[in-house]
Amino acid sequence: MTALIEVSLSWLFKNAKGRDAKSFYTRPAFADFQSQDEQEIIVTAPEIGPTNSKLDVQYTRDGAGLFPTLHWEAPQHLAGQVKEWLIVSEDPDAPLPTPICHGIYTGIPATKTSVENKDFEVEDSSKALLKGGFHYGKSMRGDVYITPRPLMNHGPHRYFFQVIALREPLDPKFLSATTTREQIADAIVGKVLGWGMWVGVAERKW
Repeated sequence: MTALIEVSLSWLFKNAKGRDAKSFYTRPAFADFQSQDEQEIIVTAPEIGPTNSKLDVQYTRDGAGLFPTLHWEAPQHLAGQVKEWLIVSEDPDAPLPTPICHGIYTGIPATKTSVENKDFEVEDSSKALLKGGFHYGKSMRGDVYITPRPLMNHGPHRYFFQVIALREPLDPKFLSATTTREQIADAIVGKVLGWGMWVGVAERKW
């Protein structure tokens, strides 16, 4: 019965996809980077493949729900300027007015240029601190990370993993589990040095 409901919803909202224009990287903080072509940070997921690769079941809700291992690097002209990294994961193909925020991660040290699944285990929930040495904000459901689970028969969903270089650290008040995507977007205005994105794709069929 649940599958039938999902398929019905997918048919009803079949055209409710592609909210790219409301993605995190389109916010005013990214005014100097007008398009995806202006990504200065190279983000890769070596265990999965190039951007737009299919997410194996282990990276979805139907499997182990792993966070993809990501690596990134900044161009030479930004060397020494990055004070902190920020990661935002979202699904622009969900049948909602804006992309679903699957996870937002703040206070990532400038020296850290990769993350793996174990980094997202909770170290101290009272401080929203993860074992990777950084913090988590508020996803759409409040989970540390919402594992991809697109509506059945809604077609492929893209999952954006955006890495943002900041020229100064975020105010510590934003290193909280209640901090939203919108609050972070406003807080980083004037602080973005560059950004990059890796995209994973998942689909569920009946």
